Amino acid sequence: MMRNVIVILGDQLNLDNPALEGFNHQQDMVLMIEAPNESTHVWSHKARIALFLSAMRHFAETLQGQHYPLCYLKLGDHDYIDLASAWLALLSEYDPQQIIVCETGDYRVLKVLEDCASTLNKRLIVRDDTFFLCSQADFKRWAGQGKQLRMEYFYRYMRKRYQVLMAGEEPIGGKWNYDHENRKSFSKDGPQNIPAVPQFEIDQITQAVFADVERFFPEHPGKLDHFCWPVTRAQALLFLQHFIATKLVDFGVHQDAMWQSDLASGAFLWHSLLASSLNLKLLHPKEVIDAVEQAYEKNNLPLASVEGFVRQILGWREFIRGLYWLDMPAMAQANHYEHQRDLPNWYWTGKTNMNCMRQTITQTMQYGYAHHIQRLMVTGMFGLLAEIEPKQVADWYLAVYVDAVDWVELPNVIGMALHANGGRFTSKPYIASGAYIKRMSNYCNSCSYQPEIKTSAKACPVTTLYWNFLIKHEQVMLNNPRTVLMVKNLNRFNHEEKTLIQQKAQQVLHALDEI
Repeated sequence: MMRNVIVILGDQLNLDNPALEGFNHQQDMVLMIEAPNESTHVWSHKARIALFLSAMRHFAETLQGQHYPLCYLKLGDHDYIDLASAWLALLSEYDPQQIIVCETGDYRVLKVLEDCASTLNKRLIVRDDTFFLCSQADFKRWAGQGKQLRMEYFYRYMRKRYQVLMAGEEPIGGKWNYDHENRKSFSKDGPQNIPAVPQFEIDQITQAVFADVERFFPEHPGKLDHFCWPVTRAQALLFLQHFIATKLVDFGVHQDAMWQSDLASGAFLWHSLLASSLNLKLLHPKEVIDAVEQAYEKNNLPLASVEGFVRQILGWREFIRGLYWLDMPAMAQANHYEHQRDLPNWYWTGKTNMNCMRQTITQTMQYGYAHHIQRLMVTGMFGLLAEIEPKQVADWYLAVYVDAVDWVELPNVIGMALHANGGRFTSKPYIASGAYIKRMSNYCNSCSYQPEIKTSAKACPVTTLYWNFLIKHEQVMLNNPRTVLMVKNLNRFNHEEKTLIQQKAQQVLHALDEI
């Protein structure tokens, strides 16, 4: 009988994986599986599929180079449709005393593995994921101390705990948060001198993956022509070094801005592009934070940029992961506003007259990427204002972004973009009229609609639906100090004007596929 089978998932690709601790090369083995259903349970972007498969195959090569006994099943080399059927068959065949896995990034996958172990009457050991800086147990303790579940409080706790950008018990610079300095839009000339994205040779492993993606998932959305994502730890480290050397200095000031461009640099701007590498465990968050903090001290970088980036990694990323495991599985079913409309078809194509949505979705289909404001205040906000069923929106986000793992995508969509959990960890719904998009981008300059108009044929659907949302939820929002000023703007309109807004909104809502 084999001692241990170590199950390694597609987002656990590091030799420091805690599931490998104590590995015995004579008595243990590693099991990795490419299961078709992992790319089809949501209609995954080709670049997302390619990233996971290429990174998995490269890591398998690393394991083999370290002489780990490995069972690796590639697409096309087996008949198993999903992880459940593969695990049941292989774990039954190998008959280990124990199954060991690092904490999964997906509640669904954890339950499948637990069910398999139970069916086979095998002991399953789930080890803490050391690629996060706050364990599930620590987060539950923090969340249970009577505090509001707000990222800012958690972020300060983590800054103190790890002594990041701290002078004793006080933050360097005297302030915890420089967010107000990091919300500037571009001038009419747009962004200038954006650093290029590092380029890698598409090696034989990745080329073979591309061929498999086109063979097995030919009708899936997205393209592989612009694939630029790290698939090895060495490549991820190069991305980290490139970000620190060329982008970090200007990261903060325009991190919320958007710009229409046919170039990759225009899509990526000064964003780090490290999320996929962190989420695949090619990088550890502490090494990223340490490298950024060292660069700040050595090169006297702007504190607002450095703090803004650290907040994303040490604050928001850890906070969101803790909330996911705190609130699952109920989080996946949350629908505070009881929205039931279907996701418009153009979410998969970008073929809409709304230029902000067209640009963001077209970019997403090209690269499998959009930055946080494009996700929150364009595609996400429209999903909320258009009353789309939260699960359909969440499935879309999980499908189309290369950095998408359920633990990060679901709470961001349900909690932030859609307010579908009723403000469990946010103080208000994140909504705005088309004027916000005009202020933060050049999208409106070449749009069929006008952001200032609410009710005519030229009315911006975002603007119309924004005011309709305020009218519909006026009483609730008047009771929230974070939204009371917003909703009081309705006093500018008389009854007839409100009725016209609501009528126009119904026209938009009943023809979402055609706007």
